[in-house]
Amino acid sequence: MTVAASLLWPEITVLERGWLSANNYLFQGPEGAALVDSGYCIHAEQTVALVQDALGPQPLTRILNTHLHSDHCGGNAALQAAWPQVQTWIPPGEAAAVRAWDEARLSYRPTGQNCPRFRADQLLQPGSELLLGGRPWQVHAAPGHDPHSVILFEPEKRLLISADALWEHGFGVVFPEIEGEHAFADVGATLDLIEALQPAVVLPGHGPLFTDVNAALQEARRKLAGFVTDPLKHARYAAKVLLKYKLLEWQQIAVQDATAWALATPYYHLLHGCYFAEHAPEVWVRSLLDDLERSGAAQLQGELLYNR
Repeated sequence: MTVAASLLWPEITVLERGWLSANNYLFQGPEGAALVDSGYCIHAEQTVALVQDALGPQPLTRILNTHLHSDHCGGNAALQAAWPQVQTWIPPGEAAAVRAWDEARLSYRPTGQNCPRFRADQLLQPGSELLLGGRPWQVHAAPGHDPHSVILFEPEKRLLISADALWEHGFGVVFPEIEGEHAFADVGATLDLIEALQPAVVLPGHGPLFTDVNAALQEARRKLAGFVTDPLKHARYAAKVLLKYKLLEWQQIAVQDATAWALATPYYHLLHGCYFAEHAPEVWVRSLLDDLERSGAAQLQGELLYNR
């Protein structure tokens, strides 16, 4: 057990997942068992197995999604099938899109990612409290990476489930910026909120738990300042992240097919048109693949692309 994990309440089980899936946090208490975030759809069977193993005969009573990006809610449908009575809680800004199952508004079509349809039963209202593991957790709005995201804070031990608002070494792509909205200020405001909460342990959406929150905030603000100064830098970063994420799912793919996927994915049309229109689309996508290889995130062998 890490130092950070030893500072948690015993009612919390940390399911640290690899990339494609966000981390999952399982709570057991007198109000029932609850899971915060559910991973990506291709890992859904594993998510169900992990939760079943941790709970034994106890049922899962709630799923809580910090936001509805595919890596945080892709296991919802499988969990709902395994526990039909489970109640699923989502941020309020996404309720209408879930009811209509609008894959464009929910980001799945724009990102070229997948998420099986699930139902939503309750809303995670910012400013409210809810019981997790028998203890009250505050719900806070955390826009920036996603305009509807929330974070959860337990004030006694000062535990923060930060989703993608803060990782140990940064934060998630600022997706509203891809759509032409100005959201870097929201990222900064969310970082200010986290600093004001003074968490002792951060339970991030990706990566291990950490306790040096000041260092993480400093690094996040440094990266944010770089993006504010040079939005093109963020645009290229976002394009590479989306490609790398899909490569994690493919593992290997023909360069031609990877290029075709990018050219058919709406966010790439937006990024290319807004920031990289001086380059032919195919040339621009190939430059992204070359960047991934130079960074060690991918390997090109002839006309095949491999995950690394």
